[in-house]
Amino acid sequence: MFRHLLLPTDGSELSQNAARNGIRLARRLGAEVTAIFVTPATFRLYEGSDSPMDLRDKLQSHWRQIAENALQRLREAAAAEGGDCETLVVSHDQPWRAIIDAATKRGCDLILMASHGRRGVGALLLGSETQKVLTHSSIPVLVYR
Repeated sequence: MFRHLLLPTDGSELSQNAARNGIRLARRLGAEVTAIFVTPATFRLYEGSDSPMDLRDKLQSHWRQIAENALQRLREAAAAEGGDCETLVVSHDQPWRAIIDAATKRGCDLILMASHGRRGVGALLLGSETQKVLTHSSIPVLVYR
């Protein structure tokens, strides 16, 4: 069956729930687990009191903290299930591409992700990363609803 699952998360409760269920599935299958959080690689900077470089550094630090918090919760969920969860933070402006690249490079044979993450206008503007992964991945994708 499946030997290595990739579990993308954006930190939202929906994606975290999907990842926790992916951890449970992996435990039952005896599969390895890698959780991934993709942070933005570039930022649109606007004038303000901070210099553009200071603002960029603050944004990168902010996203890194969000990623680490989300991935720590998944490491704890894996430990509670009696297993391990490798974690990965990647900076990329196309999360779907970073997810597929990570799955390929790590030899994952299943990507399990939420049907959607962000809600409202943010989801409309960003598009559906899950849909893009489904469209472009040659690796099977299990969508958790």
